[in-house]
Amino acid sequence: MGRPEKPVNRTVPARAKLADFLRERKTRAGRTYEQMSERAGGIPSKATFERAASGSSVPSWETVSEFINMTITEEEVSASALGPAFTRGLELWIRARRATRAPYYVHKAPDPNLISTEADLLRALRRQHVWAGYPTPGEMERMSGIGELPSSTTRRVIKGEVLPVDPRQTIAFLKACYVVRPIDLEPWLSAAARAHAHLGAANKWNIAHQELLAQTEKSQHQEEAAPRPLRIVTLDTESPEQDMAA
Repeated sequence: MGRPEKPVNRTVPARAKLADFLRERKTRAGRTYEQMSERAGGIPSKATFERAASGSSVPSWETVSEFINMTITEEEVSASALGPAFTRGLELWIRARRATRAPYYVHKAPDPNLISTEADLLRALRRQHVWAGYPTPGEMERMSGIGELPSSTTRRVIKGEVLPVDPRQTIAFLKACYVVRPIDLEPWLSAAARAHAHLGAANKWNIAHQELLAQTEKSQHQEEAAPRPLRIVTLDTESPEQDMAA
């Protein structure tokens, strides 16, 4: 019998919640970290899985995702119920990143309905980036299609120097900040159209806006006709202040 696992580090509550979630999955699956690493082909390693569930740091999403994959239970397979595990894991991971990276004064996501100028839009995009837990420009580029969101451009947006050049790049930026559903992207494009109206460039934003509305309507019809799909973005249902307390 191996040594008892060290208690979860609870210095940062949001980080501890992620660790608790991962440990609970490991216990239910009845596997050791070594067995999990073997099932994963050695990557992540046993030590990486242990650190991910320690609460001492925030692991990468790739590690969390693989942790969930390696702790699938027979019940989840038979019920085709793995989606909620990934949804919950991503939710807790984003909260943990936010709690360790975001400034203390960021208590909620930006509201695109309050955007009316280019300055408002840039400020809101930067705030959404913070709310998403400060993904790096490299991470954001990898989450987007090839050439859609160059890390050099993302870095300048994050610094507040420039806006995304067009609707496609704006959508890529937002998706890399975990705003992915058409229904969530739609108010952002509507806001961008308002912000660019004085430049006479609102037409392309309105076209993109209408395309997203069509996607939203199509998605709603699909949801009515099929089981509810995995939602990649789930906003907080708990108090941000609790999650960010250290």
